[in-house]
This record gives sequence, C-alpha cells and structure tokens, in this order.
Amino acid sequence: MKMEATSAFAELERKYFQPEYGHFINGEWVQGDSGKRLPVYNPTTGTVISYIQAGNGKDADRAVAAAHAAFPKWSRTSAGERQAILMEMARRMKARLNDFAMMETLDNGKTIVESTYFDIPASIGMLEFYAGTPFHINGETVDHPDAITYVHREPLGVIAAITPWNIQLFAMMLKLGPALATGNTLVLKPAESTCLATLEFVKEISSLLPPGVFNVVTGLGPDVGEALVTNPLVRKVAFTGSRPTARKIMCYASANIIPQTMELGGKSANIVCEDADIEAAVEGAVLSTIFNKGEVCIAGTRTFVHEKIYDRFLDRFHTVLKGIRQGDPTNPATQLGPQASQIQLDRVSAYFDLAPQEGATTLLGGRRAKIAGFENGFFLEPTIFTGVHNKMRIAQEEIFGPVTCVIPFKTDDEVVAMANDSIYGLGGGLWTSNLGRAHRMAREIKTGTIWVNRYYNFVPGLPLGGYKESGFGREGALETLQHYTIAKAVVINLNEGPLGVFNQPQ
Repeated sequence: MKMEATSAFAELERKYFQPEYGHFINGEWVQGDSGKRLPVYNPTTGTVISYIQAGNGKDADRAVAAAHAAFPKWSRTSAGERQAILMEMARRMKARLNDFAMMETLDNGKTIVESTYFDIPASIGMLEFYAGTPFHINGETVDHPDAITYVHREPLGVIAAITPWNIQLFAMMLKLGPALATGNTLVLKPAESTCLATLEFVKEISSLLPPGVFNVVTGLGPDVGEALVTNPLVRKVAFTGSRPTARKIMCYASANIIPQTMELGGKSANIVCEDADIEAAVEGAVLSTIFNKGEVCIAGTRTFVHEKIYDRFLDRFHTVLKGIRQGDPTNPATQLGPQASQIQLDRVSAYFDLAPQEGATTLLGGRRAKIAGFENGFFLEPTIFTGVHNKMRIAQEEIFGPVTCVIPFKTDDEVVAMANDSIYGLGGGLWTSNLGRAHRMAREIKTGTIWVNRYYNFVPGLPLGGYKESGFGREGALETLQHYTIAKAVVINLNEGPLGVFNQPQ
C-alpha cells in the first residue's frame, strides 16, 4: 500500500513539475549565483518533488535591476493594455484550473476539493478583479478662484513581494494583480517550501509580459529577503507572513525609507451566542479548524460559546470533527490533508505538549495522525482543547494547525473583551439571530474582518488586513491601489503676472 501510494504520487509529480527550476529574471530562467539547490517536499509522502535555486543577494539584485530597467516603459502602458494582460492571465489559469489545483495539493497538502473550489477560483477571481481596475486609477481635481489643483496617482516603481507557504497562488495574486494594474514592476520571493505551483504559473504567463516586468527569485528568507528589501531601487514591500519576519523586513525597509503593507498572523475569535443556529455554527467551527489544515492566518481558533449552549455545542462539535475524513489529499473524499512541512508539524505538535502543562484538556486529537500508506506524511489529528482560559498561551499564540480552543462566556461584554484581549486583530466570526447584537458586537470587536453567521464568507473586493500586530494596509480591494501608487499634486496658477511682493514702496 505504501509503495503504491508513493508510486502514484511520483507519477503525478513527474506530470506536473520539472525536476529542477531556475530563477525567473528578465524574462529568462536562470541558474542561481551560488550554484546551490533546495529540495521541495511532498507533505503527503515526505519525499522530494523537485529542486529550486538557493538564491542569494546577487540573485535578488539582478532581479531588481531587471525590474527597474523595465519600469519606465511598462509604467507608460495604457490601461487597456494592462487590463488585457491581466484578463489573459486569468483565462490561462482558468483553462488549466484542474492542473493548478493538483499542483497546489501536491505542493502544499491541502485537499483537492479546497484547491479546486477555493484556491484556484479565488486566484482567478483576484486577477479578474484587478483587470477591471486600470481604468479607475484616478486622481482628483479641485477648483480655486485663482488656481486649479489636480492630483495624479503614479506607480511607485519596483515592488518587492514576499509570499507565504500556505496559500501560495492566492497570496501571489493579491500582490501581482494591483502591482501590474497600477503600472509597477515586481520581484517576487515565494516561500521556499511551497513554490512549485507559483513557478509553473510563471511558465504559463511569461509570454504575456515584457522582460523584467515580473521576476521570481527563490531561496531562503535570510539569504534573499534582506538583499531584496534593502536594494535602493525597490520602492515598496508587500509582505504576507509571520510577525517575527515582519519585524525584520520593517527594519530592512527603513534603510531606504520605503512603504510596506503587512498581512500577518491572527488568533481570531469565533463567537457563538445563545441564540445561534447551532448546526450552522458547528459547521463553521469545523470548517475554520480544518480548512487548509488550519494553516490559515484568519482562522477562528478561539471558539467562544455561550454557557447556556456550551455543552450542546461542544458535544456536536466533537462528533463532527471526530468524523472528518483524513488522508490522501488528491482523493476528493478527503477532508483533511497533511501539514505543509515537517517544520510546521513540529511547531503544532509542541502545543499538544503545552496544553496540558497549562491546565487545558485535550478533548479530541492532540497527536500525530497515523494514515495507512502515508506513514512519512506530515499528518496531525484535528484537535479540540477545553478547560482553556483566554490568557493561556494556547489561546494567545497562533498555532497554525487543525486546532481550536473552546471557551465559555456569559455576557456579550465579557466575550467582546476576551476577543479584543489579543495582540492580533485579523478575522473573526459571530453567530447570532439578533440583528442588533450582530451590528453592535461587530463594531466593538477590533479586527479586520467579521463574518456574521457564515465563517470564511469571502466576497469580491473584500479588504483583507488586520488591526494591531496583524499588520497594516489592505489587500484584495480597490483601496489596495492606493498602496501601489503615489500622489502627485499639481497646482496651476490662473492669475498672470507677479504677486508684487518685492515691489512695495519703502
């Protein structure tokens, strides 16, 4: 069984991926300066899928130079040209939707259902959304008695984009879309552990763009990131990832005083009131726990349940989560795949040990999952912690796995206070049949997104971003265009002749 499974995956990997990938710089696939490679693993089997370049500062500088050289001409393209290119990117991805979905699943471990019905459609949708924006990058005009003021919105220049390993294609589109729509050029540094679908997308669309407009450099963050962000030709950083890495990038960006947008971690509150539809709330809590194996920054990992329905909710939540089908992520029947890497498996497992030390109870899971045929895969059991208070580390730190804490509450004011008692403020859920309560609590909770009565209810144009240490700036919306452009004010004087300031009699 194990040999058959590994052989089947190896066949899929040969179909979709190259044995090795180069950097993509100035329209060409090139070897890295160091000559070193990094392996990329299949999280389901634990075997190597392919190799990528172990990039360094020289590779980053080369890519930035190419982007800088391409910027003057690209920035002067028409809105229609940029729109057509983005729409064609979306069309090409849509034509190969099933292929890109399988690439995501092989590379990341997310289920094929998630890849097919969320990741790839959402990536296509983001390209289509931004394809509609080049005609709407407008300034403003203000009339005065003696002058006319107008404001241009101009592209910044070279954008350094750094994307995470959990949603590689969608995260890339959140940056690629607005960068190209506004006339900027781009250097992308994807996560080294999951970047093969990204590189295959670049192969698919590379013929659409002039050389240097879009470049990709792979490698470890410390080896590429600092050189990329501190390069004096880079004019903005767009980052999605962890708080510790964000702090470093912000320090790097300070070298040349360039703007950043940061989409960071979360420990979102998912609040179930006593008048909630329990079945719907349980479904939402299960989805929030297992979607993309819990490797979602906006997941509702603190489930607050009113004490009047706590036992009923917990019993049903336990039953549904226990019945989740776990295993081969390429099988459409599977509902939970492996963690994306050995590193992530180890990080999450450490919280399994921490929870009882803090006094919490592991109601379900809390162990590495044993999946027949995939003994070397990075699988974890879906996990519920109870007996949790909001100050515990398991309730404050981002675990980033199929794990949730269930915490009872008595009043709206109490649960709002607990929801806000976090360094994060990225997402959140609220389940209630009381419309006034929904509006009131949504205003009071300090977080970037609140979903009422349906978690992960993504809609086009939703501004994604956080409060507090979840970052700053917004992605996926029209306002994102402001982050990729700079305002230039022009004042036209209507009164001819000098003011006469220096012609006054003594």
